[in-house]
Amino acid sequence: MKYIIASSAFDFILQKYKIEKIKTIGDAYMCASGLPVPTYTHALDMIQAAIEIRNYMLERKKEKEARGEIPFLLRIGIHTGPVVAGIVGVKKYAYDIWGDTVNLAARMEQNSESGKINISGSTYELVKEKYNCVHRGKIQAKNKGEIEMYFVEG
Repeated sequence: MKYIIASSAFDFILQKYKIEKIKTIGDAYMCASGLPVPTYTHALDMIQAAIEIRNYMLERKKEKEARGEIPFLLRIGIHTGPVVAGIVGVKKYAYDIWGDTVNLAARMEQNSESGKINISGSTYELVKEKYNCVHRGKIQAKNKGEIEMYFVEG
């Protein structure tokens, strides 16, 4: 029940920035900015939404800890690049995306830390003038080799 509340809050945040929710997979929440209509601000929109989602979850963490409960921890990973998008299914239709960009975004999340927003070098290049980011260096990512990564400070 608590997960549904967080997912709904995420949905409202994404709606504000015109970001497309793709799906939830277990405890993962996948979304894409700049789809289905391309925008020039897709990376900035995604970072701003990520900051709001992170802040929302940090507030929930404080509330749960104050009640002596175990909080749900969140890692965020963002990568920018081309994707293939389309409708899949015959009986039950679903809008989905796939491609190397999706895989790299997953590696950004896997190599993030709790309460942090980890972005790739390509995303950093698009947002570095607006957001303060800390360079993490090249980090080994499963099946991808070393990738430049940055934490967004806000």
